Amino acid sequence: MIDCGRFRSAIDDRLHLMLETSARLLRLLSLLQTRPDWSGPELAGRLGVSTRTIRNDVERLRGLGYPVRATPGVAGGYRLGAGAALPPLLLDDEEAVAVAIGLRTAASGTVAGIEETSVRALAKLEQVLPSRLRRRVGALQAYMVPIPGSGPLVDGEVLALIAGACRDHQRLRFGYRDHAGAASVRNVEPHRLVCSSRRWYLLAWDTGRQDWRIFRVDRIEPRTPAGPRFGPRELPDEDVAAYVSRRVSSSSLWKHQVTVTLHASAETVAGQVTRPPGRLEPVDGDTCLLHTGADNLHMLAVLLGMLDVDFSVTDPPELLEHLRALAGRYERAAR
Repeated sequence: MIDCGRFRSAIDDRLHLMLETSARLLRLLSLLQTRPDWSGPELAGRLGVSTRTIRNDVERLRGLGYPVRATPGVAGGYRLGAGAALPPLLLDDEEAVAVAIGLRTAASGTVAGIEETSVRALAKLEQVLPSRLRRRVGALQAYMVPIPGSGPLVDGEVLALIAGACRDHQRLRFGYRDHAGAASVRNVEPHRLVCSSRRWYLLAWDTGRQDWRIFRVDRIEPRTPAGPRFGPRELPDEDVAAYVSRRVSSSSLWKHQVTVTLHASAETVAGQVTRPPGRLEPVDGDTCLLHTGADNLHMLAVLLGMLDVDFSVTDPPELLEHLRALAGRYERAAR
């Protein structure tokens, strides 16, 4: 005769164990997605189980189609490899919202060819979002108004190619056009991609010039095949973004380069903006020089006006003429 009470208790215990195991598998999968390599003891400590349980759970994930790779030995561990199909990503609330915002921004960004793809991915993400997150993302979409920019579009495939070369430490050979349209062929060791003021830049070691160079990505035309691998170099600055920002503001990447005298200390000017639009050179306690550049004179005039300090321009004459014309427009508007 079957004891119904004991039978029901056994079923409940079995269900509880299955739910506990499933929840642990999801947590294990989430951990494997957060970073490339994990040791068995690290995963066991995070999940509060034994390393043997971790081995068993890894086998269960493999049975479900997740390509979890194991490396034996003292320095061994586990890594979630790339499979034939994309496994579902486990995102917490903040990560899901961040991905949605990123896709929304990408749909109207400066990388050509990914607008439609971003919209499709965003639509798929919204279908599986919980209602509480769907409301947050919906509010962001309804009230976020992107400002149309004048930055040039870059080819998404070119951007991915350069990023892959940076990752794999592989030399690049490409045709390049400067601001005047002069063409040249460059052989470089690519290190970093930087996006600044709606423009993409490549920081690379130019093997022909034997120096660090910065290239506008929208002016790069990659040539195949790619070059051999190289050993990573020490970067010219720990803050790559600040380094590129300083260099591009006063380099030949711009059609117009100017040096402006600002009637304020370098500290005062730097405190007005998040990142100075050029290289500041202190002169004394009340004066500094701003070395900067732009593709057109109007951009330079607007940039100087945003600094909210008195300034003097002696060169080039075309910028002086543009400032006089702009001052006349403002004076007529003030009347």
